Amino acid sequence: MRFFISSLLATLTFGCTHTGLLSNDFEKLEHETGGRVGVSAWDVTSGERIGYRAGERFPFCSTFKTLAVAAALKQGGLAKRLHFTADDVKKSGYAPITTKFVDQGMTVSELSAAAIQYSDNAAVNSLMTHLGGLQTVNAFARTLGDEVFRLDRWEPELNSAEPSDTRDTTTPDAMTGSVHKILLGDALPPAARALILAWHKTNTTGDKRIRAGIPKDWTAAEKTGTCSYGTTNDAGVIWRADGSPIVLTIYFTGRDKDAKPNDAAVAYVAKIISEKLGTR
Repeated sequence: MRFFISSLLATLTFGCTHTGLLSNDFEKLEHETGGRVGVSAWDVTSGERIGYRAGERFPFCSTFKTLAVAAALKQGGLAKRLHFTADDVKKSGYAPITTKFVDQGMTVSELSAAAIQYSDNAAVNSLMTHLGGLQTVNAFARTLGDEVFRLDRWEPELNSAEPSDTRDTTTPDAMTGSVHKILLGDALPPAARALILAWHKTNTTGDKRIRAGIPKDWTAAEKTGTCSYGTTNDAGVIWRADGSPIVLTIYFTGRDKDAKPNDAAVAYVAKIISEKLGTR
């Protein structure tokens, strides 16, 4: 998909001390796709920020798995083996890793890796059962200072993404803040942070999204999410060639329940962000 997009974006803000009117690339993207775009980018080194619909709620889809896995790592006991049934795997809707380990189960660490690297639904459901339920993940979000994130349903029901439904949603700004604390901050002990960061860097589902939009000499650690209504998400950290990080959340959702994911839209937004924040 090609987008021919130009000049001013009224709701795009840079930095803590100034606001600028930049290009209307995101508005044009919304017009051309019929979707709604949410963006929150934070240059951690300079403090500069870019936001577009950054305070609006979007279905988070599988990007919530970053918080769920972080909650499991925070609790510890990574070597503990958890068991699940073939029915658990089937009902989860997408379980490329857990389907192979129904007989023997998987450790908390193995399930965490499967949830991030392969977006395995049965893996994250097993972790959340182990934690005591959905509210444990919500409570963990609150410890990060995130009062916006709300997880209401299990996989795969949370992927319905109805436009008027506030269940299983967050805002781009809230997700960016939580991702920063989990992947770069002190929300987790250093060893646990190193693990979850490595899993995000080796995520297998994101090659066509943020990774596709940033320069080839940049690196990324991200978690994708895909839901109904063409909802296409990606959230994580990108590093410039010099190693300086930008925390980035991109959410895209459409109007048609059966719309296909729009990887190109997410990649295009990532390209815009990397161009705007690429020069330090």
